[in-house]
Amino acid sequence: MGEIMEVKLLGVWYSPYAIRPKIALHLKSVEYDYVEEDLFGSKSELLLKSNPVYKKVPVLIHNNTPVCESLNIVEYIDETWNSSGPSILPSHPHDRALSRFWSSFVDNKWFPALKLAAITKSEDAKAKAMEEVEEGLLQLEDAFVSISKGKPFFGGEAIGFMDICLGSFLVLLKAREELKGEKLLDESRTPSLCKWAGKFLSDDTVKNVVPEINKVAEFLRELEVRAQSAASRS
Repeated sequence: MGEIMEVKLLGVWYSPYAIRPKIALHLKSVEYDYVEEDLFGSKSELLLKSNPVYKKVPVLIHNNTPVCESLNIVEYIDETWNSSGPSILPSHPHDRALSRFWSSFVDNKWFPALKLAAITKSEDAKAKAMEEVEEGLLQLEDAFVSISKGKPFFGGEAIGFMDICLGSFLVLLKAREELKGEKLLDESRTPSLCKWAGKFLSDDTVKNVVPEINKVAEFLRELEVRAQSAASRS
């Protein structure tokens, strides 16, 4: 008999970062137990013990050994279950380097600008941040055309590393569109990304993992009310 692999994922339902390992685990057909954390209340002892440095989700616990940080977890899943399901990272070293480069761009430059635009009270800062967001999407449009080589995903015929990275934010973008009327993915400016987004969200693996757009929109609305209430008391 083979060794029993115990796999547990700590996350929160609305987090784009927690969506990433869920997609990877489903792509690899790995069974796992999911533990929902409450980041606004009391974080579990398991989370604090498993990620004592950042105390954040997601955390993958594999045979009692924790792995932290979303894209690090995705790589771990790809390497650990390398004989199951499609490869998530490209096989060629240069293609892998490109995937990591653009994923870093998304996490360290593009999404922080989007986050700043959402929370800043300064109209000037918001306008500048939105310019960065829109410019970043144009750069990602060009990157997709180059990397996909005419295929439906960044990963080619199947969902890959960069698809998981950027795709994890699509529900958030759609929710903001529903809530604010901000259509960041525009067919006239980013036609390839728009087509890719539709393909990604309609994939069976992704559909079974991502939260409902209207549920995320309602959550964002509640966060906004909380922030306004806190501001009025200060």
